[in-house]
Amino acid sequence: MSLKRLEIKKNIRKTDDKNLSFRVFDLGMASIEDYLKPHKKDHFFIIIVESGNIKVHIEDQVYLLKSGKISIIFPDQIHFLSNMSTDLAGKIILFEEVLFCSDILKNELSPYNVNLSVHLNCTALSSVEFEKVLPIIKNIEDIYNDPSLVKKEQARFYIKIFLLGLIESVHGQHPVLHQDTQGPDQNTYIAFKKLLNRQYKSERTVQYYALELAISSKKLNALNKRYSGETAINAIHNRILTEIKRKLLFSDLSHKEIAFDLGFSSPSALNKFVKAKLKETPTDLQNELAQIYTA
Repeated sequence: MSLKRLEIKKNIRKTDDKNLSFRVFDLGMASIEDYLKPHKKDHFFIIIVESGNIKVHIEDQVYLLKSGKISIIFPDQIHFLSNMSTDLAGKIILFEEVLFCSDILKNELSPYNVNLSVHLNCTALSSVEFEKVLPIIKNIEDIYNDPSLVKKEQARFYIKIFLLGLIESVHGQHPVLHQDTQGPDQNTYIAFKKLLNRQYKSERTVQYYALELAISSKKLNALNKRYSGETAINAIHNRILTEIKRKLLFSDLSHKEIAFDLGFSSPSALNKFVKAKLKETPTDLQNELAQIYTA
């Protein structure tokens, strides 16, 4: 299966779009036709549901969005939409990462901030919180429909207010996520996740990453436990599992080809790894994921 990557600069619905780093659309069939098959994007994708419901499939998770729920899908997360009700209403907002002007937003919405990003994939707001969001969304939409140089800067401001409010709500629902976002420890943690993203195919020991980061293995484990709730070795294994799932679902590679592409010594080594982590074979996992994406 070939996986399409949608680009915001090619999503041109009116002349002004080519000069904007954000888009706002009504949530309905006409606006989601391109999103009904598995794909990924080079930009952030927000769904705000005011009435009705729709299913959002993100990687190997499925979320039912209904009134008061918001989903932020991160760049390069594999996803698609399904099961839209006839009374569905709401908004879609697309925006480029260039909109992030503050370190707080850059850190909070980093794809390496694992716990927070998972919660932002599907967030339920109280009725009071949701009512406060709607005027902000309306301001963003009004600027999109009638942009100017000054108004575009205002849109950045409103999008930041919306995102920071949503992040604060998630922190309130999950206090354990509320950490110092600008300290050296989190910078080291983020550096580890970035290094892991580059090296996971060839380097799978905690010792390697600790040495590269000039810290002890004990310190690296402590940072991972603090910021993601998992050990460093589990972070390494879960990164590999994520790529295994993606390749099983969205590539035409055989299990043998996947094994060698991901640095396993043999298909049996891949099989052993998946069984140890998930208690099922790669074939079982592939069938399970296929059911999720065809449901």
